[in-house]
Amino acid sequence: MPTTFLHTSFYWDNLIYFGMGPRKGPDGKLVFALPMGDRKLPGIGAEDIGRCAYGVFQRPDLIGKSIGIAGDHPTGAQIAATLGQAVSQPVGYYAMPFDDYRKLGFPGADDLGNMFQFKHDFEKEFCGARSVEFSRSLNPKLQTFAQWVASNKNRIPIQ
Repeated sequence: MPTTFLHTSFYWDNLIYFGMGPRKGPDGKLVFALPMGDRKLPGIGAEDIGRCAYGVFQRPDLIGKSIGIAGDHPTGAQIAATLGQAVSQPVGYYAMPFDDYRKLGFPGADDLGNMFQFKHDFEKEFCGARSVEFSRSLNPKLQTFAQWVASNKNRIPIQ
């Protein structure tokens, strides 16, 4: 049976549900921490994944293909700046070391630390396999990160 594989990206909804949004540091300033260094992180809103999947079903030429989707490819610093605009205060970016992230102690910290390191180390390949333009051809309503944040800023907890 022909199978189409849909490879998604980092879910921006993790900022809401997984507690990955900005946190107040010891100095009271907001910081967004992510172990990505200065590399880009392909991401997408969860609702856009469904819309892209629907677009795949409308394209018989994609049967049997392996495709990747993303709404945007921001860096950690760009994510922090966008979050800062949304909450009307500066948000700094902390490029957390991978090993420090793995030691955070929550369930799955090791796995997520490995995932972020893979995305960091293979940025060119990972981003290249997730074209925003192709994703938009599947879902004309595809949101950039800034658009997603504008629609969801009141749902992102500040810890």
